[in-house]
This record gives sequence, C-alpha cells and structure tokens, in this order.
Amino acid sequence: MRKIFTLFMAICLGYAVQAQSSITLEDFTVKGTFRAERIGGLKPSALNGERYTVLTPSRRQVLEYSYKTGALIDTVIDLDRLEGSDGIRIDDYSVNAQGTWMLIQSNTVPIYRRSFTAQYYIYEFRNKDFMPLSENGAQSVATFSPAGNKIAFVRNNNIFIHDLRFHSELQITKDGKMNHIINGMPDWVYEEEFSFNRAFEWAPDGSAIAYIKFNESAVREYDMATYRGIYPENYTYKYPVPGETNSTVSVHVYDCFDRTTFEMNIGQDTNIYVPRIRWTTDPKRLAVFKLNRRQNSLELLSANVRTGETSVMYREENKYYINNENFDAYTFLPGGKGLVVINESNGYRQLQQYSMTGKLIKSITPAKYDVIDFYGYNTITGAYYYSSYEEGALQKHVYVVDAKGVKRKLTPKSGWNEVSFSSNFAYYIVNNSSNSQVPNTTLYSTAKSKVLRVLVDNKTLAEKVAQYNMPTKEFVKFKAADGVTELNGWIMKPTTFNSANQYPVLITQYSGPYSQSVQDIWSTDWLNYVAEQGVVVVCVDPRGTGGRGEAFGKCTYMQLGKYESDDVIATAKQLAQNSWVDGDRIGIWGWSYGGFMASLCTLKGNDIFSMGIAVAPVTNFRFYDSIYTERYMREPGENADGYDKNSPINYVNNFNRGSLLLVHGTGDDNVHVSNTYELAEALVQADKQFDMAIYKDRNHSIFGGMTTKQLYQRFVNYIKTNL
Repeated sequence: MRKIFTLFMAICLGYAVQAQSSITLEDFTVKGTFRAERIGGLKPSALNGERYTVLTPSRRQVLEYSYKTGALIDTVIDLDRLEGSDGIRIDDYSVNAQGTWMLIQSNTVPIYRRSFTAQYYIYEFRNKDFMPLSENGAQSVATFSPAGNKIAFVRNNNIFIHDLRFHSELQITKDGKMNHIINGMPDWVYEEEFSFNRAFEWAPDGSAIAYIKFNESAVREYDMATYRGIYPENYTYKYPVPGETNSTVSVHVYDCFDRTTFEMNIGQDTNIYVPRIRWTTDPKRLAVFKLNRRQNSLELLSANVRTGETSVMYREENKYYINNENFDAYTFLPGGKGLVVINESNGYRQLQQYSMTGKLIKSITPAKYDVIDFYGYNTITGAYYYSSYEEGALQKHVYVVDAKGVKRKLTPKSGWNEVSFSSNFAYYIVNNSSNSQVPNTTLYSTAKSKVLRVLVDNKTLAEKVAQYNMPTKEFVKFKAADGVTELNGWIMKPTTFNSANQYPVLITQYSGPYSQSVQDIWSTDWLNYVAEQGVVVVCVDPRGTGGRGEAFGKCTYMQLGKYESDDVIATAKQLAQNSWVDGDRIGIWGWSYGGFMASLCTLKGNDIFSMGIAVAPVTNFRFYDSIYTERYMREPGENADGYDKNSPINYVNNFNRGSLLLVHGTGDDNVHVSNTYELAEALVQADKQFDMAIYKDRNHSIFGGMTTKQLYQRFVNYIKTNL
C-alpha cells in the first residue's frame, strides 16, 4: 500500500509540475498577466466622515460607500445617464466641501511629469446640470474654493476664477506668457524637483487666492528637436543647469472682494526658492517657504496679506541640505496652537510641533527612525497620524500618537502599507503587500484597529502566480566598500537553481539620494523573466539611499556617485566569491540615476563588470538641472572635482572588456539625450566599442505604441548575448 501511495503522489506531483506554465516577457510588458487589482479613484468624503467614494473601472461612474457597513449608499455620478457626456472618461474628480458641486477632470494631456492640461466639467447635484468648466480652452489644476461656490484654474500661464453662482469667468492675472511669466503653476525645474504642480492656494475662508509668480525670462532655453515630419522642429523650454540663472519668484495675494493684488515682501535676494506657500488658519496670514539656493537654510515667513509685511515664524538649518520631501508635512494646528513639521534636527526625519513663533513645543516621534508620511492631526482627539521605518528600512507601518503621547501601531500586517484615512480619522483603508503576499486592501476602524472588511484580496492573482514558474526574492545583506556598513539587498534565482552550477549575475539598482529599491513589497516585473532565463538577479541599496537616517542618507553629499558606485562594485565582488556565480559574467543595469550608476560602475568597475545597460543616464551632473544637483553637490564653481571625478565620462579609458548599451529618448525633457551623446563621444574618442539605442521623440519613460515591448526585448537580448 505504501508503494502504491508513493507512486500515486509521484504521479500527482508530476502533473503539478507539468501544469505550471513558464512566464514570458510579454506577461510583463504587454499582457499585464500579474497585475494586481486595486480600488481606483478612492477618496474620503469631505462632507461626511462616514463615507468614501470610488471610481468604477469604466471611469464613467463614481460610487459612494459606507465605511461602517460597506453598503453602497449612492451613485454620485453616472455619465451614462447624463446628456452631453458621450466619450468623456473621468481622470480625476473632487466634490466641494458642501456636497453641492462636483468637478471632473477629463481628456488629460501631460505636459511634463506632473503638469497637464485637461477639460474640466462641473456637475450640480441638485439640478443635475452638467457642463464644461470653461469654453475658452483647456485648463489646469482646477480647485474648489473653501466656500464651494468658486473654482480657480490656470490657463496659458494665467489664473482664472469661475463663479458657480453666475457661471462667470474672471481672469485675475494677465501677464502670463510662455517661457517668460507663469502664474499659479511652477516652472519646469520647480515642478520636477519640488514635486508639485499647483502654485496657488485659496484662503481658508475663500476671501483670497495666494499664488507664486515665476519670471523665467532670464533662464536659458533648451531646444529639443522633434522628428514628426520631414523637417525637424524645435521644442523650446526653460531649463536651468547648475550654476545658471533660475526663475525669479514672487508671492502675491489677490483679494476676491475688492479685486486688488498685494505682493508679499520676501526680501531683496532673488537667488532663492519658494517651494511652497500655505495659509495659516488665519485668512489674513499666509506662510511663505523661503529656501536659500544652497537649500540648507529654510525660513517660514508669516505674511500679512493686506500689507505684504513678513516676519520669520520658523527657521531650520542643516549642515547638508533640507529634504524637499519634508515640505508637504507642514500643518498649522487650529486655534493658533502652532505647526507640525518634519525635520532632521536629531539626525532622523521626525515629527515635531513648534509654536507660531518658532519655539519647539515637543517632539511627537522622538525615537531614532525616519518618518515617511504625516497624514494629519485629529482636531477632536489631538492625535497625530504618520508612517515610519520603525521596523526597519524594508517595511512601512502606520502609527497614531494620542494627545498624551501614547503611540499605537495601526498596520498589523508585515510588509509595505499605504493608507487612506477617512476625513474624521475614524476609519482607514490599508493597501498592504509583502515580498511573499500579493496586495490586499482592508478597511479598519481606527478605535481598536479592528478589521471591518477586506475590500480586495487578489486571491485570483495569488492563484495565478502559483500556476507559473515564478522566481522569488530572498532578502540579504552586503557589506559596503568600507567593509563595515551593512547594505540591504535581495537575490532572485531561477526556479531551477542548482548551487553546483555557475550562473551569470545582473545587478539592478537605482541608488539615488534617499531612494529605495529594496523593500518588503509585492513586485513582479521583467526581471522575474530574466531570472527564469538562468540569470541570478541581485538588487542593492548602497550608501546614500533612504530609510536609515541622515548619516547614511547624506554621506554622498558633494560627491554623488562615489560611495554608491564603490558599494555596488563591492557588492559585485562579494557575489563573485560564491561558487555558483560566474565571476566573468556580472552585469548591471539601471534607469535615470540608476543609468548614471550603471554606466559609472561598468567603466569604473570594469574589472568586475562585463556588461552594462544604462537607460536615460546622467553622465555628468553639470548637464542636469539646478535644483536637484545643487541640493546634493552645490554649484560647479564650489565643487568642480565632485562633478567631474565621479562622472562616467572620466572613466572611459577603463573600458577594456565587456559591453555597454546606452539607451535614450530624444524627447527626454528631464535627462536630456545630450548626456548619452557626451558619453558616447568620449567613448568614441577613446577608441572604445559600445552599443547605443536611440528612441525618436520618446520622453524619460521611453514608452508609446510598441516601444515598451521592443525596448525590454532589446534588454533581454543584450543580457543573453553578453552575459
């Protein structure tokens, strides 16, 4: 009987193995075979803290649900039943605080990474009136006033106000001009490096609009050739590089009642940044963020909006630089109780409360770990909600600290947790995943962190993954080049891995300041396919990356690329010591900053790397933008060696073996294709053979049509041929 049972099990296992399918590159680049289900357009109701809304997959309906019961309460809007809505898809939406009007964003056309134009529509719930916001051209960043009866938006670099009561349109700035003056939206470099797309704010009572004016007339222009016809055309825009002139910025407040505009006094020095403006809880007081050009000194100015006079309410300095990720955390507490900020005064990103005169009241998160997000302050209970790396740099968890300073963890599942709170903080929805757990979305009650219901379990995805030969990641540690510092990493081996054999290795990384590539999060992509083709794929976060405090994250200051490349090269050499690694077949790939690192490591570490793929690489930070580069490197006149010694161009003579593929889109407005051309020219003049792929009119993401499929097939072919 035992022999029969053994035979039976062997047959069953044989069928199980045969039943498993092999993954293909198209599963990741075309089919989306392993794409997780998520809730689209989830928004907490501002009108009722007990409800939330979602956007249906068709993007034609918005539905409202009860947090507590899960019941469908209402269909907020159904475009299928509205006359005049044919062909409209909802890209984004918002409802005013009074619940009387809805604003719908549609036909969105990207400009740069965050900026766009769109056609907005307005919908009145009572009369079911549906109409365009404006008939006079596409709009951008349309936003309700707090009173809910007006909408401000930007068109052609000017700010307009639509009055919903009379359906009138008022233009409040008139000097906007392409490549000269921008009102209410940031210029290219502000948008990219300070991470925002709207530079105007309604006063708390709707009585005024504060806005930033960008005068980019003196900023040098960058010409990008476009190849859409027989003769190339130029696209020209303003792009300041390190050490060059930036936009001159000024802050203004438009009074909606008397229709006058006042300029705020932010000082005589024009060589500064204003990365944010925020209203205090007082509609007569505007907070202006004033950052010096070196980005290591921040003043928060309190501006009297009727006189323009300012005074410093908070000051912060840092011996390296102030993280731009901190700006959105600034929150003014009701009743003049002060403001909450994230700063690094103790070497970690911590939540702290200050008075309105800049005196430290208390540290909300005093432990030695980095805070990631500040979700808000509960005005009823006095509680603070935030996420942090308290359980290590690989995991993101969410916490609440009550008015007495007692902390409680809100995310029971290990891994990576993204959270959306209800407007009254009574409920929260968590999208959780881990390296071994597909994404799942769960609704909790905040009071006791009680599970109310699972909204998405992705059971189908888990079952599908189980049907395939899918390589999985194993978290590991590497030693930095200093031989002491531990680095986080993961290894992904083929499912048929046999330690008696030798395998080529591909290192993947990004490595940029405060970035993270190694996280306990669910992820499948083309690298799973590469691993299944017999390549061991390895990822590492070198020194300078995020989640581990200021000393680790800012050690690359003034010399971007040095320690990161040293650490990645050291990682490759440690891997080569394993008997199952073919030390003559170790490659590296990366995109953007990762492309910078891939090209630098291939050349600088040519004794260990035999192949590199560098996509959209920065090849000398003299070519990149002013805000990003100077934050970490200062201006070239102060740090010439830091710029040049760590440029891959400086190492072309090291390239004596192996292969290097340079990839770039000619329409890349972020990292210009000239970066690749400069490195290519240096390689040519050094008489070094290399490979290059140029994609016509493609931007930094290099996509469109069949581009993604063709591009990743090129990567795979290059790896197979050269590793």
